[in-house]
Formats: sequence, structure tokens, C-alpha cells
Amino acid sequence: MSGLPLSIKGVVIDDGRVLLLLNERGEWDLPGGRPDPGEDHRAALVREVREEAGYDVEAGALLDEHLFEVIPQRFVRIVAYACALRGGDPALSHEHHEIRWVALGDLGEMIDGKPLPRGYLRAIRQAICQPLSPSDREV
Repeated sequence: MSGLPLSIKGVVIDDGRVLLLLNERGEWDLPGGRPDPGEDHRAALVREVREEAGYDVEAGALLDEHLFEVIPQRFVRIVAYACALRGGDPALSHEHHEIRWVALGDLGEMIDGKPLPRGYLRAIRQAICQPLSPSDREV
């Protein structure tokens, strides 16, 4: 998987809801993106969540790693981390069409007729079982 493009994603859960973004393909997405050369994964995630959604987060435990077929025959390596919301105000970037906090009880492979990729759903479920703890925080 090392030769594939990398995307770092954050599972931000707050008050029984998870932060999702609607992308240009009409799919629900976790906030995140590609790290800059030499950038730490967690630092990249904090930056990307701020740029894409306007929120300040603390990145914690690694949740999941999988391959995602973005379009036929084009794969991206997804690495997802648990995140704790620290503040900020919603601010939608040009990369997405909508920001939504979805109740954990409303999660499924489809949300309002739009797909939530299985790998993201799996990472969210892992985050529910493994919330951010003080030992996961960087010093």
C-alpha cells in the first residue's frame, strides 16, 4: 500500500454525532486530506479539518487503514484517526458541498440517499468503541 496516494481522515464525534462532509462525487466523506511532504499524520489531520470544516480538533488514536477505490481503478490509502472537537465554527471549504453532524443512531451505508463508504463507516464504529483518551494525545 505504500506506493499509493495517502489520505488522512478524522472521525470527529461530539455529543452523539459524527462530522461528515458531502464531496463532489455525492458521497459522505470524513474530513481530512493529504499530508504535506514530511508532515506528521496527526498534524496534517488537524490542519485539514480546520481548512475543510472550520473546526479545531485534537487527533488521537489510529482507528483504521484501508484502500478506497475513489473511481474505477484509482485507489487511495485511507488512514483514519479518532479526533476530539476542541472548538471552531463551521466553515465549508470549496472542496465539499455540505457539512453535517449526523447522529450516531442514523448512521448506515446511505444517509439521505447519499452513500457513506463502508471503510468510513467502519472507522466511525471503531471510534465509538475506542474514544479518544488522554493517553492517545501527543505531548
